[in-house]
Amino acid sequence: MSIEWETVIGLEIHAQLATRSKIFSGSSTAYGATPNVQANLVDLGYPGILPVLNREAVRMAVRFGLAIGATVARRSIFARKNYFYPDLPKGYQISQYEQPIVKVGSVEIVLDDGARRIGITRAHLEEDAGKSLHEGLGKQSGIDLNRAGTPLLEIVSEPDLRSAREAIAYMKKIHTLVRYLEICDGNMQEGSFRCDANVSVRHKGRREYGTRCEIKNLNSFRFVERAINYEVARQIELLEGGGRVVQETRLFDSDRNETRPMRSKEEANDYRYFPDPDLLPLALDAAFIEEIRGTLPELPDQKAERFEREHGLSRYDSGVLTASREFADFYEAVVGMLGGEAKLAANWVMGDLSGFLNRDNLEIGQSPIGAKQLAGLLARIVDGTISGKIAKEVFEMMWGGVADADAVIAAKGLRQITDTSAIERVIAGVMMANPAQLADYRSGKDKLFGFFVGQVMKATGGKANPAQVNELLRKLLAG
Repeated sequence: MSIEWETVIGLEIHAQLATRSKIFSGSSTAYGATPNVQANLVDLGYPGILPVLNREAVRMAVRFGLAIGATVARRSIFARKNYFYPDLPKGYQISQYEQPIVKVGSVEIVLDDGARRIGITRAHLEEDAGKSLHEGLGKQSGIDLNRAGTPLLEIVSEPDLRSAREAIAYMKKIHTLVRYLEICDGNMQEGSFRCDANVSVRHKGRREYGTRCEIKNLNSFRFVERAINYEVARQIELLEGGGRVVQETRLFDSDRNETRPMRSKEEANDYRYFPDPDLLPLALDAAFIEEIRGTLPELPDQKAERFEREHGLSRYDSGVLTASREFADFYEAVVGMLGGEAKLAANWVMGDLSGFLNRDNLEIGQSPIGAKQLAGLLARIVDGTISGKIAKEVFEMMWGGVADADAVIAAKGLRQITDTSAIERVIAGVMMANPAQLADYRSGKDKLFGFFVGQVMKATGGKANPAQVNELLRKLLAG
């Protein structure tokens, strides 16, 4: 009898907070500077230099806590997490351990088989480490401390995820949320949003967890999925072969599509946490928390529910359109200028527009076609000036640089033929040119109707109104 295995996953997401300066110093957090020019004495850990907490980082952490329905701690503590690594100049990282700023919240993810609520154990503030550099240095390594001290919010999920697919859905949900809240730019290529995945397997139906391995520093949704799937298969193969899983930290090699050991997995006591003597406990009053609550935007779930209610969209469509705040705003602008036609607008924003953006690797804010221009194009479909098929040709020309749909339609002579007598003349010509097919259709071969539709559309260069063509053809072919 084969064993049925269950996967257990917890994610630790590191979101770089979008402050202009670091969490304990005034150094800039701007990306891409020359190595080591954005690290001051605080970041470098010089003796006698004291950290000063960045108020804006605290405000952003509270915004996140309120958005996930968590408890925002009125009192939290910063601790020293002690370990030795070349990119950690102080020999410890300032983080939060026993008393984090955010405790016990949740988010909902939606999959094909329904919705699931994923618990969030905690979200705590901490400073980032520097970065080790290896490329172009021969046998040496370099250290860039520009990133040291950059504010992070580490978001720790409960082990509630049961597949790589669920893990991706959860990670995307957090990614969407931090961008809606404007506390993180979510740029994964620059390392602003990355995660560690804790993965284990157990016999299905068992309550106790298996031995977990932590996969470090995954900075793309695709890598997270591939790393988890590989690690699950590795652990199952190991256990079914009579071996045992060793608790360890592993790295994902994207070129080989495999995880490999990095070091044995540390426990909390290995880090010798203790309260940082240079930082007072962080005390928040109720007024500060409520002030931040009043600044929260309409959140993704709320916006999706409103789209379903106001625009009559499906849950899936609403979820896609609200995955990005900018995407949702674009859609609503199109619907507003179009004066309705919410489903038509949704289809074009999710379909043609999204496809061209992906093809050209552009964000919605970089689209050559703005909301006003797209609304203008869709208005020509609604009023019957052009068909949906012709609209796709017009869209492509607009994407190439002609911003106005009416200008394209006029210049290319694409206006739809809606004159009944003109369409009837074309139909008569098609029937006369295809007597054998006409006889077969009238003898009962109904499938030939599509042939005649195609011939009429070909004869009109695709400009005849499809609904009129169908209606007139049925009448005239019947004799």
